[in-house]
Amino acid sequence: MYKLLPVIALGLGLSFCSLTQAADPFAAAPPPKINAKGYLLMDYYSHRAIVESNADRRMEPASLTKMMSAYVITEELDARHINLDDEVTISEKAWRMEGSRTYVRPGAKVNVDTLLKGVIIQSGNDATVALAEHIAGSEEAFVEMMNKQAEKLGMLSTHFSNSTGLPGTEHYSTPRDLAILAEAIIRDHPGSYSLYATKEYEYNNVKQRNRNDLLWRDEDVDGLKTGHTDSAGFCLVASARKNNMRLVAVVLGTNSENARAEATEALLNYGFRYYETKRLYEANEPITEVAIWKGARKNLNLGLREDLYITVPRGQFDKLQTVVDTEKRIIAPTIDGQLLGTMTVKLGNKSYAERDLVALEEVKSGTLFNSLLDDIRLYFE
Repeated sequence: MYKLLPVIALGLGLSFCSLTQAADPFAAAPPPKINAKGYLLMDYYSHRAIVESNADRRMEPASLTKMMSAYVITEELDARHINLDDEVTISEKAWRMEGSRTYVRPGAKVNVDTLLKGVIIQSGNDATVALAEHIAGSEEAFVEMMNKQAEKLGMLSTHFSNSTGLPGTEHYSTPRDLAILAEAIIRDHPGSYSLYATKEYEYNNVKQRNRNDLLWRDEDVDGLKTGHTDSAGFCLVASARKNNMRLVAVVLGTNSENARAEATEALLNYGFRYYETKRLYEANEPITEVAIWKGARKNLNLGLREDLYITVPRGQFDKLQTVVDTEKRIIAPTIDGQLLGTMTVKLGNKSYAERDLVALEEVKSGTLFNSLLDDIRLYFE
């Protein structure tokens, strides 16, 4: 049974469709031109891609890899497998790591808290390997944990061969996968996410500056991570909050630190200026009411189990429509959460979200007399 319902915007940003300027006749302005190997701008709440280019192409992530290293480390902290005050003995391998460094000394004992700051703020390869060895016994075993976590998060085009982001033929990710990872960091580890906004950090009498220039240039930006190698170019994943929205921008393969910052800032500004995200339906909110036969009640409310956020070009929410398709005959008993229909949110001919509709309550079988009456009604219907 199809129903067409008007959409009422209720508040704050789930759809996984790509939304690009070329395919979207409602967009107010063309997106900025970005000189990078690949990029993606995604809304955190709706998970909708606003602008993208080569978003699913495999590329070197450089030190953006440490986002996954930090995610795994924080998962271990949350599981209480390690503690922030645990002391980690720095191995010679960790000490000898090339690239960016936290300047830990071989044989020194450094607590997990200090090393985690070295990973996130300083992008220290030595701190990253030291924690990898402490958690898994070896960097190789830790990398296996990273790849399992990537699979669990749905990063299906990502594979890590080290914990730091040094180049490797089997070390790659995509802009879309890195956006998924950024969202997971913000969602799953809000306590440690504040580290990504820390502008500088000092250890062993060496003060180092966070390489994310946007922390100084844009007060709305509160993370995440930079990366650079000669082969990967200059990369940046950043997130910002503004106008009840949170956006995640991923830029890979620019030619300078300033270029990656400017490209990322341009994407964020475009998203905030021309798009908006709102919560259309809350979890467990009745969206439609359907008749139920042979039950203790005559009607049943259907809705969603999770909040539904939609991102659309500004000024277009009043043009959204919700199309509801439910089972023609629903017979009691039903259970809470039973799948009984689908819902599609559309803007013109474009689908913006498709979701399952479930029963929001249990309905038990009615009396024998009521069941017999409904059997007669169903027969003549």
